[in-house]
Amino acid sequence: MKPLGIVSGTIFLHGKGCFEDLREEWVETPFGRTQVFCSQGIALIPRHGNDPERHILPHRINHPANLAALKALGVSEVLGVNSTGSLKRRLKPGMVVVPDDYLMPTPGPTVIGERAVHIVPVLDEGVRSRCLAASRDCGVKAVDGGTYWQTTGPRLETRAEITMMSRFADLVGMTMASEAICAQELDLPYASLCSVDNYAHGLVDKPLTQEEILAHARRNTETILGILVRYLERRSEKAGSA
Repeated sequence: MKPLGIVSGTIFLHGKGCFEDLREEWVETPFGRTQVFCSQGIALIPRHGNDPERHILPHRINHPANLAALKALGVSEVLGVNSTGSLKRRLKPGMVVVPDDYLMPTPGPTVIGERAVHIVPVLDEGVRSRCLAASRDCGVKAVDGGTYWQTTGPRLETRAEITMMSRFADLVGMTMASEAICAQELDLPYASLCSVDNYAHGLVDKPLTQEEILAHARRNTETILGILVRYLERRSEKAGSA
């Protein structure tokens, strides 16, 4: 069975549960060198790096290299784990969302180069449905669908920006759309498991702080970890019955 590609960030998975005994590999790609943690069934990339002292800021992440590395390792599909801010009061911190679309009004990364190719961007329905099924198995009421708005970062958004974004999208973050674009250009099925870690700036009266975002992300780690473990178990069960 081909491994599952996972890209995670603020919710740090390396060293936890089934991600405890992964071997470190450095994969050379046409777009740069990428650190990947691997086992027979997993290829995990920490998108912000593995060193807290050298945190890779969102606008400096090498998405083409990350996704090309997963392609070179032969993954069958990619699941992004993304920390997000809520643009809707109904999507509360602590919830999990599996979005079905995204907005990225700024230029994004690409692996296409000079080829005359046009990709119709979609999030893979197969990966989405498997993610939702794993969530249900864990007793987690993941929200099925929603639009993710990607900003450039590294700064957070202004109140005026959030007011505008909330008219068109449900979540805001700085990474998912870039990964989805590169994955699809590389013919890798991709979907995202979004942890809602805060209300976006100005959506509620309480001022937003970085400490609040990180605290909610830490609290959501066990929920996300459980869903990923069940996702992997379901893949193994399907392979065993084939």
